[in-house]
Amino acid sequence: MFKIFKLNFSTFKAKYFLLIVILCIFSLISLPKKLIALDTRNGESLFKHHCAGCHVNGGNIIRRSKNLKISSLKRNGIDDPELIAKIAREGIGIMDGYGDLLVDNDDLILANWILEQAQKAWVQG
Repeated sequence: MFKIFKLNFSTFKAKYFLLIVILCIFSLISLPKKLIALDTRNGESLFKHHCAGCHVNGGNIIRRSKNLKISSLKRNGIDDPELIAKIAREGIGIMDGYGDLLVDNDDLILANWILEQAQKAWVQG
C-alpha cells in the first residue's frame, strides 16, 4: 500500500539547493530593513553635520518661521522628500546649499530623515 521512497543523492541535492534558494530570498527580503536603518543613522549624522547649527530640533535660530516642523513644511509646500532634498542641495533664501558636500543619495537620505523627524514632532525616541 505505502511506497517507501528511497532517498538518493540527487533528491538530497535538490532539497539542499531549494533550502539555499529559500535562504537567499529571505536574506534579500530582510536586506532593505537593514539599509533603512543605515540610512536613518546616516540621515541623522548628515543633519548634525550640515543642518543642526541653525535647525536645532527642527527649529530655526535665524528665522523662526523657516523651521522644519511639519506644519511649516506643509504651509510652505515643501513636505515632500524630493523638494527638501533640492533645498539641501541648492539652498533657498539666505540658506546655502550643500550640493558639493552631499554625495550619492545623501540629499535624499537627509530629506527623508528630516521629514520623518518632522512627522514625529522632532521628538527623539
